[in-house]
Amino acid sequence: MKLRIAAALAALLASLSSVSAEGLTIRFGHPGTGLDNRQYSQGDATSYARARELIEKEFRTDKDIKVEWTYFRGAGPALNEAVAAKQLDFFLLGDLPAIVGRSRGLEHKFLFATTRHEPIYLAVPIDSDIKSIDDVKGKKVALFKGTNLQLATDRVLSTHGLTEKDVRFINLDTSAAAAALTSGNVDAVFGGPEFLALAKKGIVKIAYTTKGDDPTLGRHTSYLVTAAFEQAHPDVTQRVVTTFIKAAAFASDPANKDEVFDGWSLSCFPKDAFEGDIEADTLANRLNPLIDDFIIARYKDQVARAKAYGLIKGDVDVDAWLEPKYLQQALKDLKLVNYWSSYDANGEIAKLGDLNKKQSN
Repeated sequence: MKLRIAAALAALLASLSSVSAEGLTIRFGHPGTGLDNRQYSQGDATSYARARELIEKEFRTDKDIKVEWTYFRGAGPALNEAVAAKQLDFFLLGDLPAIVGRSRGLEHKFLFATTRHEPIYLAVPIDSDIKSIDDVKGKKVALFKGTNLQLATDRVLSTHGLTEKDVRFINLDTSAAAAALTSGNVDAVFGGPEFLALAKKGIVKIAYTTKGDDPTLGRHTSYLVTAAFEQAHPDVTQRVVTTFIKAAAFASDPANKDEVFDGWSLSCFPKDAFEGDIEADTLANRLNPLIDDFIIARYKDQVARAKAYGLIKGDVDVDAWLEPKYLQQALKDLKLVNYWSSYDANGEIAKLGDLNKKQSN
């Protein structure tokens, strides 16, 4: 009798599992678009995976599973609205918008880091007299607020003895900021590698970058999954994470740099901008997915700063937010447990990874 009941329960569970997978659409989101609103991006391993349809290939034989990508021109704030409306399952977010969403009750899990030490650039007109961070005091400067660029810029200012109140910030997205800078409507812009392409053409110049400055400066992003999806589909969640970590390992190998840049160039950002952005750094360092002490410390620091600036009202428990088991399983399955280096809270190497050992030999 007990065996029959057990068999019936097993059949029921199998049926429920089958139903849960039937007609499943995995909805991926990304904050930002390529040039001319292209539905591709650059700068991380998930963007390379998107360019080469690695997720689609992973689920190609699962006839009842579809993959859907959405790119948001409004970056993190717009993506957070989509998460609140239950329109996404997996998504990349910068630290600030992820923290803001979490503080407002969005239920999601932190799966792995997507970028670290992502540089900030201060772009100015060719004839500008701005030569350092100190020179932006009292100037009209464009900044895309609400994104991970905002707090990262605030931290740059603070390390140089300034605050937001010392600068006349204008809230503009990347495209509008570039137009405002080249037309002379702002004195400078804090932004990302997109301004390297303008500098290459001699349209602007880069007055400052976080490269070579305090190692805790720069921007950080992570990959997240809604708690509802992760709880309903842990097996699918694992396959997604494993596919992305495999892409991160491929992209971290110096031999694959040109191929990775080719994939990123589907966003229509020029490859020489990627070259300039990664100069004096490595893709292995930039795309390191580990949730190590460095990443945890950066997110806890950003939570504290977001509260201090009044950007969030509630607290965010970073430790409770983290869900490293899928990353750990992926590293184990792909034999990448020691592939990347681990860093301590101050950005110093705590454990040298196999890839870095290989490159240093």
